[in-house]
Amino acid sequence: MSVLLFAVLIASTVSCTQTDGKKKILIGFSQAMTTDEWRRQMNQSMIVEASLHPEMQLVIEDAHNNVNEQIKDIEQLITKGVDIILVSPIEAKPLDAIIKKALDKGIPVIAVDRKTDNEDFTAFIGADNIEVGRNAAKYILANTTKKVNVIEITGANASSPAYERSLGFKQLSDQNARINIIDRIRGNWELPSAKGQLKQLLLINKNVDYVFAHNDRMALGAYEAAKELGLEKTIKIIGVDALNTPNGGIQLVKDGILVATILYPNGGNEAVKLAMTVYKREPFAKNNILNTIVVDQNNAEIIENQMDKVDQQQKTIEGQLNAIKVQEEEFSSQKHLVRLLSFFLITILGLAVYSIYSTVSLKKKKRQLEAFNNTVTRQNTELETMAEQARRNNEAKFSFFTGLSHEFKTPLTLIISYAESLIENEKIKGTRLMEEMKLIYSNSNRLLRLINQLLDFRKIEERKFTLLASRTNIYDFTLALMTNFKAEAARRNIDFTVICDNRGTDVFIDRGLMDKVYFNLLSNAFKFTPDNGKISILIKETASHIKITFRDSGIGIPEAELSQVFNPFFKASNNTKNSSGIGLNLAREFVLLHKGELEVKSMHGTAFILSLQKGAGHLSVSEINRHEEDLKNSALQLQDFLLSEQEIITLPAKNGTDEKYSLLIIEDHPDLVNFLSSKLGTEYQVTTSDGSDAVTLALQNIPDIIICDINLQGTDGFEISRVLKKDLRTSHIPILMLTALSNKESMIKGLQSGVDSYLTKPFSLSVLQRSLENLLFNREKLRYYYINNIYKVEADTRFGNLEQDFISKMNAFISDNIDDPKFSVEELAEKMLVSRVQLYRKVKAILGINISDHISNIKLERASEMLKSGNMNVSEVAYALGYSSPNYFSTAFKNKYGISPKDFKTNG
Repeated sequence: MSVLLFAVLIASTVSCTQTDGKKKILIGFSQAMTTDEWRRQMNQSMIVEASLHPEMQLVIEDAHNNVNEQIKDIEQLITKGVDIILVSPIEAKPLDAIIKKALDKGIPVIAVDRKTDNEDFTAFIGADNIEVGRNAAKYILANTTKKVNVIEITGANASSPAYERSLGFKQLSDQNARINIIDRIRGNWELPSAKGQLKQLLLINKNVDYVFAHNDRMALGAYEAAKELGLEKTIKIIGVDALNTPNGGIQLVKDGILVATILYPNGGNEAVKLAMTVYKREPFAKNNILNTIVVDQNNAEIIENQMDKVDQQQKTIEGQLNAIKVQEEEFSSQKHLVRLLSFFLITILGLAVYSIYSTVSLKKKKRQLEAFNNTVTRQNTELETMAEQARRNNEAKFSFFTGLSHEFKTPLTLIISYAESLIENEKIKGTRLMEEMKLIYSNSNRLLRLINQLLDFRKIEERKFTLLASRTNIYDFTLALMTNFKAEAARRNIDFTVICDNRGTDVFIDRGLMDKVYFNLLSNAFKFTPDNGKISILIKETASHIKITFRDSGIGIPEAELSQVFNPFFKASNNTKNSSGIGLNLAREFVLLHKGELEVKSMHGTAFILSLQKGAGHLSVSEINRHEEDLKNSALQLQDFLLSEQEIITLPAKNGTDEKYSLLIIEDHPDLVNFLSSKLGTEYQVTTSDGSDAVTLALQNIPDIIICDINLQGTDGFEISRVLKKDLRTSHIPILMLTALSNKESMIKGLQSGVDSYLTKPFSLSVLQRSLENLLFNREKLRYYYINNIYKVEADTRFGNLEQDFISKMNAFISDNIDDPKFSVEELAEKMLVSRVQLYRKVKAILGINISDHISNIKLERASEMLKSGNMNVSEVAYALGYSSPNYFSTAFKNKYGISPKDFKTNG
């Protein structure tokens, strides 16, 4: 039996050895050179990525910037029988033959960073060097309005990056006369090659505005040359690479040495991933282009922080991989030791000793597995923490752009409001100025739509949209929306038509969301259709669906890019017009909310096919609006919701006099404050605050009504509303919230803080005026109620209102001291914990009379009750109510009731 177990152990040892010796995937990389930090980082990122694949072995050969040596390196890799060859060519043409030899032997070749002349390789991965050159030119154009002189410092003459970057830069400079390339310097990627030649040129011609160097090292050389000639402040230098190193491009931008650098990713890890994809014969693209961006003072620190985090994460991964490697080596060593010990124990002690060993071995392996499991768990926790941090960063970014979008609404309010005011001016009707104002108004509303699209995009991301569909005649809906584009079609002589095979077709849609779908699709059609073109809408009904086709005769979309049309921020390669890239994405999301589909086809123009299901069976009960409304009253009629002439409320003069109502405007945007003050100043006595002293001004002046923004300096409108509504001195004042925050959460928060009305920017001035009048009218009705029921208000009567509590408490103090002739307004104010002025203003605002008249009214009302009871004569009643003499009491009583107290008692 022992011999049998010994044989089994030997067999298992041999088997494990064979398993451990399983052939690895051998990937060889011929690196052009490692003299610069960019290529060292490429090597390092490859090594890190390769370490994540235990089945892979990576071999890196350094050609030391020598073409012949690089050819020998590739020859050696072929001889070694590598599975994949990665190569970063020093020069484009000399490597054609050796690469063809590798391909003929069945070895895939992937070009990294640079291409060969005939592009006869399996795949390419790297940044778009033409786009790098274009980005440099775009940056210059974006930061200057005049013609500028530019010197271009290119890389090595025979390298493809130098040729393509120069080509991209030349393409845009040829298209724009503002860029004048006065000379080109042939560099060799290193600092000295740029410094010496540029210095010689600057000695001849110092009239240079920009220098575009093909990498950051040559850009630094250009800076040193300019500095030696005292021109470093007049010449702006742009580099390429944007390395995150002490002397890298990002640091040079932060130090002000470079105005910008173009990020040029090394793509090391992506190259290894692509090699594995090719080896596994999975689908791959031949050209794999890495993204690049411009790094300048605006984003250098952000990108540096992001790169620092990536570097830190890579170091963490490397440490973890090294720890795992050590554990694997220890595990392997221990495994072989155990086998050897087991071999001797079995031969000496036999089955009994082997049984004991097996038990110990199993326990040991269990502990190792538990330790390994704990390590994996800890790593998973760290990855989850990193993912959560990334989520928070992304959320902060979205919050920033959402807040910025809201901030745009305040200046838009001013533009639209002033434009409305001028359009309504009879003096300019029929003039050219009227047409220009209409153009301003139209484009302001277009800008508002774009801002709302940004906010809608955020809502889509957070899944905050809810569908509320109602039965709609799709033909009438389409006609109504087409009216918004009729003028544009007529102006450009575009044949704009709708064809419908059944004009009585109804469909369940959320009109507000579908309005945005139509607007985006039609806006795109008009944007890309030339003058004298054709745009048509075809509505076709099938057994189960309504299909609406939006077709134009525009430039179309490349077939290879059709699958990306609905991606956020996508822009077609043939699109030269300004575009946010989110409109079509929003349109598709809104259609999906309707359980519909949105497709795109491109042949002799573009066609978007919107498919909606008939009936309401596909919608849930909560998604259907059961309150049918006429289409003419729906949201697609883009008009203000103004009151009709019959609904307009005319407020009486304040307290029957010509005195104006007082209005406190709390807003920190000076232009909007001036606009509101000028427009409302004729009807109201206006006081303004930027928010810092809003509560103080409200307590001092006790205005009749308040307009308040939310986002203010050092505070917010919610907090101001809460403070004023909780303070007995100001709780009666109506507050109208006027803000750019239009989301439901902000509206609810505003109502919870006590505001009486909520309007969003941009707003209609007429709606604002009617809202103010409504609030004041309602307060007048409330005042009427208090005056007519003032003596019925008792302390134990609860209406949930601070004014009710105030009146009840005040009446109680007056009643308790009604027989005291020395009881004064000052003493009452002291008991109410307010100043005499504040008590006067509070009572005046609620009751419309001053506090002295109110006290007198209470005394005289009590006097009438006492006289009716018949238990006291006139003199006794007068002294009981604190009057100094019966004659004064009789005079006051007769002034109020029109009859003397004596006659009232006799006739009562």
